[in-house]
Amino acid sequence: MHDYKNYPELTNAEIDEEGFSSPHVQYTEDFKATVIKVHDGDTITLQTEDRDFHFPLRFLNIDSPEMNNGGEEARDFVKGLILDEEVEIKIDKNNRVGKYGRLLGKVISRGLDIGESEIRLGYAKPFGQKLEGEIPPTMKIFPKIK
Repeated sequence: MHDYKNYPELTNAEIDEEGFSSPHVQYTEDFKATVIKVHDGDTITLQTEDRDFHFPLRFLNIDSPEMNNGGEEARDFVKGLILDEEVEIKIDKNNRVGKYGRLLGKVISRGLDIGESEIRLGYAKPFGQKLEGEIPPTMKIFPKIK
């Protein structure tokens, strides 16, 4: 049995297996929602008329810094643009749910792709390029000790 309370989104495989037996709408197409919270530069909480609960969305194809690693600027940038605003969520039917069970989507406000704007302005990187845990290139070369 799927844990809908903690993981409201069904993956495509689960939809194929279970059909649309979910107790709430499963988003497989673009939709509109109101942003009620900005967690960081790539995760927000949404409210829609279709669901009687708020739910997280992770921006598709971007990585922003973690909050303990300079992520406040990215969060504040996103907050200033879309908090308490209605946005359009663009769903990639082949990549709808992330590894932590969050819905994935592009966030569009006033025709602007918020994730792409974050990348252009340096608040985020394309997904997979964050290099978490890697030693920065400038730190890999050590001087010879005499």
